[in-house]
Amino acid sequence: MRKTKNIFQHVDKPLVIIYLMLIFIGWISIYAAVYDDAHKNIYDLSQSYGKQLLWIVTGVFLAIIILAIDGKFFTTLAYPLYAISLILLIAVIFLGVEINASKSWFEIGNFRIQPAEFAKFTTALALAKYLSTFNTKLENLKTKVYSSIIILLPVIIIVLQNDTGSALVYFAFIFVLYREGLSGNWLIVGLIMTALFILALIVNEFILMGSLTLLFLILLYYTPKKKKAIIVISSIYIMSMAFVFAVDYTYDNILQRHQKERIDVLLGREVDLRGAGYNLHQSKIAIGSGGIFGKGFLNGTQTKYNFVPEQSTDFIFCTIGEEWGFVGSVFVIFLFILLLVRLVKLAERQRSTFSRVYGYAVASILFFHIFVNIGMTMGLAPVIGIPLPFISYGGSSMWAFTIMLFIFIKLDAYRLQVL
Repeated sequence: MRKTKNIFQHVDKPLVIIYLMLIFIGWISIYAAVYDDAHKNIYDLSQSYGKQLLWIVTGVFLAIIILAIDGKFFTTLAYPLYAISLILLIAVIFLGVEINASKSWFEIGNFRIQPAEFAKFTTALALAKYLSTFNTKLENLKTKVYSSIIILLPVIIIVLQNDTGSALVYFAFIFVLYREGLSGNWLIVGLIMTALFILALIVNEFILMGSLTLLFLILLYYTPKKKKAIIVISSIYIMSMAFVFAVDYTYDNILQRHQKERIDVLLGREVDLRGAGYNLHQSKIAIGSGGIFGKGFLNGTQTKYNFVPEQSTDFIFCTIGEEWGFVGSVFVIFLFILLLVRLVKLAERQRSTFSRVYGYAVASILFFHIFVNIGMTMGLAPVIGIPLPFISYGGSSMWAFTIMLFIFIKLDAYRLQVL
């Protein structure tokens, strides 16, 4: 089949339409979040909405470039792009500027670039490249180890930047591995670890360890006296005890004060409405005050009087909730659901393993961002400082999410051209 000269011919139009709707909603929400009578010009680059408009226009330009590139470009350069992102992640530790106690930004004039945002899609490319190589199956220990290394390398470097929120996003890749054949037992282990993590923070350490020991003895008593079963139960018990100890040690000796406060507020251990719980409390007020239909565009009092910090970035959903109410909030969430469902549907129809794995990676990363960001504005998830895709203010996130999405759109279109 001959290549088409029209780069838009096989592009999935529903995905593009959803993308355009989200970035428009994001821009007007940022405009509302920072609006004041002294700055009404939408092109004012001294204001967040002016800068965001610039990021949006350049992002769309990048999307068009991606669609014009040969689809083989991304499979061929997956590893080099991943390596470059790792180099940038290391470089920013030494050459970057510190913002909110995290040294994860390059500052170029009046603009800042965060390499961690771009490393998400390069990691997805590298993982897709590896899992699509011949004779690579997740049933093999070697494949599990190499896949884990690809995912954890950027995680470790980002943690060294003191950007825990961005690092946590990479654990969304577990859904990709599960789709590609990873045993469901790993998901069960993840749920157990999450439960133990929460219990370790809200239950006394000695009471929890005593309860685990009692549970271990009960299981040991009722389990058939077979060597393999005893070894498995004993191993789980030892690892559970070690994990509980590690959580307590990390909380007491490694986490910074603001990180502890955010965890305490989420778990109800601390209710400081003027301190650590201020953001969340004001966020709930803003969303709740919107009612069913909202207060109307530019009429949000919580928004207009800056009661919610970071309202154009991490807490942008508050603006939507206050000004457009329950109906507007549900509409935005519905758009995100459509986006995720469409991504999974397209990923399943791919002819190549590379495209399928990458598609699932995109869906998983976006799902994590959407769930956590919206959840943290309502007190359902910890405040870890990650943007709402295509809506939160920020050039790095806008570019990174756009590039990540349109690489997959290109891969999907490419399958109908020359594959």
